[in-house]
Amino acid sequence: MSKYKILPVVVGVALIAVACSGGGDHAATSTSSSPTTSADAGAAGGEAAPTGTEVPTVNLGVDKPVERVLLPALDPDASPTPFTVDQIASTGREDVPSALDDRFDTSFPAPLVDPDAIRSGGPPPDGIPPLDEPKFQTAASVNWLYNVEPVLSIEVNGETRAYPIQIMTWHEIANDTIAGVPVTISYCPLCNSALAYDRRVGDRILDFGTSGSLFNSSLVMYDRQTESLWTHFEGKAVVGALTGERLTTLPIAMTSWEKFRDAHPDALVLSRVTGFRRDYGRNPYPGYDDVNTNPFLFNGPVDGRLAAKARVVVVRSDDGPAVAVPLADLFEQLVVPFEAQGRNVVALLERGSSSALDNPELSDGYDQGSTGVFMAELDGQPVDLSATAEGFLDSNSGLTFDIFGVATDGSGTRLEPVEHLDTFWFAIGSFDPDVIVIGL
Repeated sequence: MSKYKILPVVVGVALIAVACSGGGDHAATSTSSSPTTSADAGAAGGEAAPTGTEVPTVNLGVDKPVERVLLPALDPDASPTPFTVDQIASTGREDVPSALDDRFDTSFPAPLVDPDAIRSGGPPPDGIPPLDEPKFQTAASVNWLYNVEPVLSIEVNGETRAYPIQIMTWHEIANDTIAGVPVTISYCPLCNSALAYDRRVGDRILDFGTSGSLFNSSLVMYDRQTESLWTHFEGKAVVGALTGERLTTLPIAMTSWEKFRDAHPDALVLSRVTGFRRDYGRNPYPGYDDVNTNPFLFNGPVDGRLAAKARVVVVRSDDGPAVAVPLADLFEQLVVPFEAQGRNVVALLERGSSSALDNPELSDGYDQGSTGVFMAELDGQPVDLSATAEGFLDSNSGLTFDIFGVATDGSGTRLEPVEHLDTFWFAIGSFDPDVIVIGL
């Protein structure tokens, strides 16, 4: 069980510290140091589960099965110099009122959430600065990531990129273009969720910033074209001129750097040369994922089936309620087949990826594992997967697949990925209260 606890004020101070950090080009150097604890002051904010309700309160494995190792560059001759990629230009600012300035403007369409429920998290708009001109390195040239560090992996039209959590935790949003598709990569530490969106809405190409506000303790984004407010968790405009518009979700997964690099040695990786001075590699929210603490600035009820900060793997759909698998169960079983919205799917977990919200040194976090969710069929036939030392063996086809759903025999055979979300229980329970929990 994690020994780090945190107060709401500690989180608020961390957020404000992010906002007030100095600018300038800087590529931070990873350091290894002994962890220090935050004040042990008990639970933080929010409402607990109903009295008398027994809920799982198990943190995941404290003892990592893989020791952290700072991996050297795969190719010592590869250039480590970061470079930009071609970006599709966003459309211009529109002459409409700003929801950043006034959430209660009567010219807006009816809001989809109570504007009073959108609360300041501390920093001003873009005080946590998004990355608008991201720079990249090739995976083979990276020598500053530990093997167990979590990275966000996304593939668009055959092109794969990685966005290290050690960077995203300080910026939360990266506006990018992948394979000709304008995308936003978003990461919310407070609800422990990463989502990727296509930035095209009708004839508009939007780009997003951090509003400095939270809804259900989740990041609230704003688009720079109309300054409408969007929920990170749903990709939906909830207040402002674009109220009711919704972004298209793109599959994104969190995995360990070692597994990503081994699978995608030629991929591009977001560089630490961001134009901002941040302590990349350090976790500004130590102890935040302790399951015995409560969410920051969350006043809603917590569904008593699980603890507020229990981790879950979620499959969502517009056709029915979300379906969640408790990560503690998946961590033990490694393979969990289930049904979601009439589809037979399977959740996989591979151990060896550190939690970004546990230890002050991000790469020293407890093992949260890497997850993937896939259709439980291959060429029209069901798959029957089991975890092995080499990957996930399908007893029907005889093929072994990695955590990305790719066959390890080099044939190019792939399982169809299912868009899924790793998050805290309170978050999915707030946005989808009808969520079904596998095993409960």
